[in-house]
Amino acid sequence: MKSYEKGKLFEDKAVEILKKAGYRILDRNFRTRQGEIDIIAEDGDTLVFVEVRYRKNGNFGSPEETVNRQKVKKLVSTAYRYISMKNLNKAGIRFDLIAIEGGQIRHLKNVIEDIF
Repeated sequence: MKSYEKGKLFEDKAVEILKKAGYRILDRNFRTRQGEIDIIAEDGDTLVFVEVRYRKNGNFGSPEETVNRQKVKKLVSTAYRYISMKNLNKAGIRFDLIAIEGGQIRHLKNVIEDIF
């Protein structure tokens, strides 16, 4: 299976998890020159930008460890662009991470704090 196909498979799984948790999916794979956001959803009144990360195992670090300072800057910049393009005014904004490692899936909420 190609890397792109694997990524889509794990993003589909993340969407499934978010929907079961009551999120409303607004967009997927939103791209700009600044970067890409895997999933954009609403959790009640909160606009949620979701990054999906996969690791086959922990040999080279956890999925959480792959989100470095540079990735955070790109996520935030892309999120601002999305909000601007869609002319949104939400009560709250949050960044979540769906970490998939082997057969384990973790949904971590508010992984980037004090941004907005």
